[in-house]
Amino acid sequence: MKKFFLLLCAALLVLGSALPLVSYRLTRAVLAPEMPAASEDAVPSVPPAASGAAEAPSADSETFRFEDSSTGQVVELSRRDYVLGAVAAEMPVSWPDEALKAQAVAAHTYALYCRDHSAAENGAWLTADPARRQGCLTEPVLRSYWGTAYDENYARLSSLVDEVLDDLLTYENAPACTSYFAISNGRTEASENVWGSALPYLVSVDSSTDLAADNYEYTVTFSAEQVQQALAGLGISADLAAPESWFGPAELTAAGYAKALPVCGQIVSGTALRRVLGLRSTCFTVQYQSGNFSFTTRGYGHGVGLSQWGAKAMAEQGAGYADILAHYYPGTQLLR
Repeated sequence: MKKFFLLLCAALLVLGSALPLVSYRLTRAVLAPEMPAASEDAVPSVPPAASGAAEAPSADSETFRFEDSSTGQVVELSRRDYVLGAVAAEMPVSWPDEALKAQAVAAHTYALYCRDHSAAENGAWLTADPARRQGCLTEPVLRSYWGTAYDENYARLSSLVDEVLDDLLTYENAPACTSYFAISNGRTEASENVWGSALPYLVSVDSSTDLAADNYEYTVTFSAEQVQQALAGLGISADLAAPESWFGPAELTAAGYAKALPVCGQIVSGTALRRVLGLRSTCFTVQYQSGNFSFTTRGYGHGVGLSQWGAKAMAEQGAGYADILAHYYPGTQLLR
């Protein structure tokens, strides 16, 4: 009995130390303002990989396959249903026509890029989570999400998707890695600084209109204990006796994102720190005061490829979807 009591106490102590960070993430998921859903976090599922030129463009597909990360099942959708569901997951249907069409071409092309580079044994090209409104929304989810506005929203979005359903963005005669995200810090990031592979069309470009995006700047506060717990996920043992010395100045990429920084005597990449803390961007600053760390981020997402808020701004300024795609994926060709 005594042994059981001691084991129970130990379990409660471990659970108690984990609850603050879990509680923060759950609260943030519920209360965070609505934004485009592109998160690297699903895009890309397959890291960019440099390859030689193909002899001809990869043939399009009539059936698209993704793994539902909630169920583990492979979902098959028609090309039209996939593209429509991907756009609905990534942008509000009320956004400008040309931004939605740019997103449709990017989502379509990106899925084909994943098809051509996937090694998944189950045959899925990439992952999505319709129930959590990530990556691609299926019809039942769309009906629940849009409610009484389903017919109106579906008519509007399907009409726009149909206009560009045969369009693809290519580089060297193959579908390009047309990754996308919500908001940049004012410039997009080069792919090698996030995924380690340089692609000539995933380079840093101006996206200064993002500075006016909703919730461009966001501050989150963690206790020292929460940060200590997160750093343990990187194999770092942080001394609670001196938390003010844990973080050193970051080395920045040319676009202003954190490339790497000293953490408790070790060099940690900005992307790794963003991942374990659940930060919105690798463009961040950190301050310590009275037992708490405050991380202020600028932008939202991995920063590579198309900025969705930037696409919205360009469309509002009169740019067509082809112009938007050419800006964010320089050097690619739009096949219509």
